Amino acid sequence: MSFPHTAWSKLRRSAVAMTSLAVILLYLAAAAGFEIHGLLCTYKGETPVYARISQEHYGPPSRRHIFGTDYQGRDVFLRSLAASSTAVKVGTISGTIAVVIGVALGCAAGFRGGRTDDLVVWLYSTIASMPTLLFILAFALLVSRGFLSPGLMGAVKICAKIVNVEPGMLAVYVAVGLTGWVTLCRVVRGETMKLKRRAFVEAAKVAGVPDTVIIFRHILPNVFHLAVIYFTLSFASAVMLEVIVSYLGFGVQSAPSWGVMISDGQERLWRGVWWELAGASGVMFLLVLALNLLGDALRDALDPYAA
Repeated sequence: MSFPHTAWSKLRRSAVAMTSLAVILLYLAAAAGFEIHGLLCTYKGETPVYARISQEHYGPPSRRHIFGTDYQGRDVFLRSLAASSTAVKVGTISGTIAVVIGVALGCAAGFRGGRTDDLVVWLYSTIASMPTLLFILAFALLVSRGFLSPGLMGAVKICAKIVNVEPGMLAVYVAVGLTGWVTLCRVVRGETMKLKRRAFVEAAKVAGVPDTVIIFRHILPNVFHLAVIYFTLSFASAVMLEVIVSYLGFGVQSAPSWGVMISDGQERLWRGVWWELAGASGVMFLLVLALNLLGDALRDALDPYAA
């Protein structure tokens, strides 16, 4: 039986892992559905269902509105689900950036050694010493305030239009990815150092196989499980960082976001309006919990040295 089939068999035997996977798939389906719905409404010139205003301001939870309504009469439950689209975007984009950078630099440092290793170690030590949140906020301000050159701003706007986000929010996604690769790079670097001393790698070197071919054929397949595990965990971290940035007012402006909903909801707690804060926090908590539980299960299932 191949390694992927063995890993899937281990994962399938875990009720916690399969439940977490089902929850994540539901969030992905909701994100895709609301994203398509929003694009169709924009095309038709209509208001998306989660943004429709009514006269039921501060309506408490009821059969019609499970999580109640906010200060504009918008359905909190629908807005909480629609915000999963923002969460999926930030998790996917920033997680992919972090994984690509971490694996590439980790493999290069661990395999080449010498000055390449010294440079990568210096680079991730520098990134790790920076205040992550301040870097993300500064990066977002550079884009949202138009401090970049016209050429760069044009490229950012094109990329933002492709993924259907605001330019400032795309900057947040990229910044989260640029600061999130350090841990994976360290792990991949250490694993690559062990792999390059293995007999099959030494034999490839003696046979005159180029270093690039050795990395892609022998190193990357053996560190791929680390990338999968880290992507799942970094997804959860990226979601929480986006919530913090949006809560501070530097993230999403027009699209629904859990951070914005929490910020709006806390201002009305003194009036007894608790359901907006509770709804956004609960939906976010469920996704982050499922991602972390699945990450732990993947770590056990994909461990090549586990029994």
